[in-house]
Amino acid sequence: MRVGLIAGSGIEDLYAKQKPRLRTVATEYGDVQLYLLDAEGREIVFLPRHGMQHSIPPHRINYRANIRALAEMDCTCVISTNAVGSMNLEMEPGDFVVADQFLDFTKQRPLTFFDGEDGQVRHVDLTEPYCPRIREVLREACANALGETLHPAGTYLCAEGPRFETPAEIEMFRRLGGDVVGMTGVPEVVLAREAGLCYATLCVVSNWAAGISSSRITHEEVVEIMDRRQDDLFQLLRAAIETVADDEDCECRRPFI
Repeated sequence: MRVGLIAGSGIEDLYAKQKPRLRTVATEYGDVQLYLLDAEGREIVFLPRHGMQHSIPPHRINYRANIRALAEMDCTCVISTNAVGSMNLEMEPGDFVVADQFLDFTKQRPLTFFDGEDGQVRHVDLTEPYCPRIREVLREACANALGETLHPAGTYLCAEGPRFETPAEIEMFRRLGGDVVGMTGVPEVVLAREAGLCYATLCVVSNWAAGISSSRITHEEVVEIMDRRQDDLFQLLRAAIETVADDEDCECRRPFI
């Protein structure tokens, strides 16, 4: 079984020392560069979401091509990482959060594979948008590998970016029930479900959201936190990849009837 690993900001070089093998996958939405490597007894398909040089801004990422490429590489289980700002005082910088719900505030991204071009209309159930099996694997991996308790649930709010949010927006998002805010989680999670993939995301809180702290938000701050937690994140992901298992009967594999 191949495991897909989508790497977010700050961890593009997570597996650099293992010299992964470059593979270009052609999809109807464009070509995608993936990296193959063997670790934890599995073949891992590593996809740096922003590119290896962090050169693709969040609103320009080709999400449909990325998910289609992982599906074509037979990655039935996909783990993603996201650097996020926290709107929840209990979720502090450096904490790990496994999202269980999301709010979508994106504006100009292709959101679906199902454009109706085949003459059919499809509606996908997202009552439980993130795979509960992989979420539990991540929780157990954190406890076993790090001896830490992560936040096992939280609502991820996806903003368009690439700018950071205003304090007024963060206050609105917080009142709507958002816990953490990022720029890349949607439509990735939706497309993964449409493709019938078991998908979950591990969020790393890299900063307080605007207005929560009096300090200005900088990209350097995000990278600094990610660097500090990179070894722990690597251990957590290794433990999760080693134990995650495929399940053809998982509800994620049947996005619609």
